[in-house]
Amino acid sequence: MRKIFLSWNVNGLRAVEKKGFKDWLLNTGADIVALQETKCLPEQLPESLKEVPGYNLYLSSPQRKGYSGVGVFCKEKPLQVTYNLGIEEFDIEGRFIMLEYQNFYFINCYFPNGGRGEDRIAYKLRFYDTFLKLVKELSKQKFVITCGDVNTAHKEIDLEHPKENQDVTGFLPCERAWLDRFFNEALVDTFRIFNKEPKNYTWWDYKTAARSRNVGWRLDYFMVDFNAAKNVKGAGILSDVMGSDHAPISLTIDL
Repeated sequence: MRKIFLSWNVNGLRAVEKKGFKDWLLNTGADIVALQETKCLPEQLPESLKEVPGYNLYLSSPQRKGYSGVGVFCKEKPLQVTYNLGIEEFDIEGRFIMLEYQNFYFINCYFPNGGRGEDRIAYKLRFYDTFLKLVKELSKQKFVITCGDVNTAHKEIDLEHPKENQDVTGFLPCERAWLDRFFNEALVDTFRIFNKEPKNYTWWDYKTAARSRNVGWRLDYFMVDFNAAKNVKGAGILSDVMGSDHAPISLTIDL
């Protein structure tokens, strides 16, 4: 059966709700819509999103208010929902949620940003390590579809100014090497199956009005395990959708 999945770093679920998010969600018709950086505890969820017709909502929230968080709107109820990785330093930040279905796992991650110093870069790389180990294990059982804001541009083609950003977190050699491992050892970058062109970005800096000039980075990915890759029918960037400093991304797959 053909499924349509979307992923979007909304930069605040309450903020994007005021910009027409519910109407957008309903108009997509997507089977699963994964959100990152929801910045919303369950008790802070806007009334209009508590019961969206046709969708079930699951949230993984951090201990700290107004920070991080992921959520999933899905049409079909999963067999099981897992809200954490089982590692306290990651779980307190609400960066992970996994839905299990009959023949696939759907993972939504808000990967750490490496800003604020070397400690956070090390934290980010530990998260990458934990994530990759999990994907490898799960892919022995079922298809794995994973998405989210990875907070790293993989190749020079994935950002507008690669040379100027070689020493900036999000494009450091150690971060990019981990994405090499993702794609060499377990996963496929679905967007690059269909599009090999430059100037395809998913994030633009608000402060410099970079979106109007398309000076951006591709930080958001749909990735599938090697076995599921043959079932991927489409992947794209919905760059015309506003409301956040990120654009949503899409995946069409037969499952």
